[in-house]
Amino acid sequence: MLKEILSISGKPGLYKLVSQGKNMLVVESLLDGKRMPSYSRDKVVSLSDIAIFTETEEVPLRQVLNNIKTKENGGQCPVEAKADNAALKKYMAEILPDYDKDRVYPSDMRKLFNWYNILVKSGMSDFDEVKETVETAE
Repeated sequence: MLKEILSISGKPGLYKLVSQGKNMLVVESLLDGKRMPSYSRDKVVSLSDIAIFTETEEVPLRQVLNNIKTKENGGQCPVEAKADNAALKKYMAEILPDYDKDRVYPSDMRKLFNWYNILVKSGMSDFDEVKETVETAE
């Protein structure tokens, strides 16, 4: 599911991939449902390609989102986007205790919590990676 959800640099919120053209993507905003083109000059990143730094490794974003979902029982993240840095760091330590405090900035945390809330509001709360199974004919 996270493979089709995109973050576009310079544009607020998250977008769902609708279609692909020769030199562009057609995306739909998860905030207001409006469709628009995203061209090759835009920096587009799939949420499935994002990871959070920890002291030992990089944790995939889906795992961090699942940690928030478990902590909040599938509800909204209570941390406001305008919360102070101490509140952001405290909540981040609760969901990912060994996050790298030097490389994960408060702005990253704000974006993470905002993305989680957007996904939950949109009804996209299944963050697990879908494993495709190929059935073989006997």
